[in-house]
Amino acid sequence: MGPSMDCATTTLLCDEGDDGVVGHGLGVRRNRRSLTKLPVQSEECLALMIRKESENLPSCDYLKRLRNGEVDVASRDEVLDWIAKVHSHFNFGPLCAYLAVSYLDRFLSAYDFPESKSWMMQLLAVACLSIAAKMEETDVPLSLDLQTGDSKYVFEGRTIQRMELLVLTTLKWRMQAVTPFSFMDYYLTKINRDQTASCSSIVKCTELILSTLKGINFIEFKPSEIAAAAVAISVAVETEAVDIEKAICSLTPQIQKERVMRCVESMQEFSSPSGFLTVQRTSHVSVPNSPIGVLEAASCLSYSTADDLGVGSCEDESSHDNPVTKRRKLED
Repeated sequence: MGPSMDCATTTLLCDEGDDGVVGHGLGVRRNRRSLTKLPVQSEECLALMIRKESENLPSCDYLKRLRNGEVDVASRDEVLDWIAKVHSHFNFGPLCAYLAVSYLDRFLSAYDFPESKSWMMQLLAVACLSIAAKMEETDVPLSLDLQTGDSKYVFEGRTIQRMELLVLTTLKWRMQAVTPFSFMDYYLTKINRDQTASCSSIVKCTELILSTLKGINFIEFKPSEIAAAAVAISVAVETEAVDIEKAICSLTPQIQKERVMRCVESMQEFSSPSGFLTVQRTSHVSVPNSPIGVLEAASCLSYSTADDLGVGSCEDESSHDNPVTKRRKLED
């Protein structure tokens, strides 16, 4: 029997019925599937994930295109800010946020947007967040209801669905990606000598991983390297006696220490309270001892922080209250 991924199987929800609607109040508690009964990750599983992580990354020239302006970094930053606001509004989990940005970057690395269609970046962000929510959340809002942030455009449901299909086909339907969260539980357990990680370590790791989403320089690092850097920093901060470089060496020989150290340096320079999302602990957080169980613990945390495609533009702030009735076609 071959090694298996230590993650729950998910299915893409295709039907958006009335029972998928979520209230618009802040701080909605999500009911995520339980991961607490999974077995502890093994070295074999870790090796498999490291082999597979490169299959779901942006193309090799994507970072170069971002740096030389071929891909609009300012537009990317703008839609990532929107994703963060909507993520916070619906209290989605950290993996949902990471997947949404991952889908967006992978798509941008493989598909060239017409320069005259500036609204397409916002449409792409809506589609990527919608797909990520369908992959990782059990209570998924309608795609129309996702448009709660201060977005310039409001899109029709059928337009979003068509964009979702374009994203899915462009990414060849490979949506179950290996992320830094896939490695975080293993690394935390390893560095703590098989002891359950502290809640503060989990929170710090999650914050550090999410803080990498907006920094384009982190695109060069693999998920396993980002996770290793986040774990090493969080443990070093919590246990002052632990040296970051020694912490990295204790994780696994399957990662390159030099690359992880570069990632650590980038995190220390880039991460700040104004990062992609801020994680705050609630009064009671239980930390499960399971693979990727940190994501289940994170569900107890609060987060603040096509020519023929039809598209609408918000005329005023009240448009967000009723996106169905208050939209108009954008004139080319």
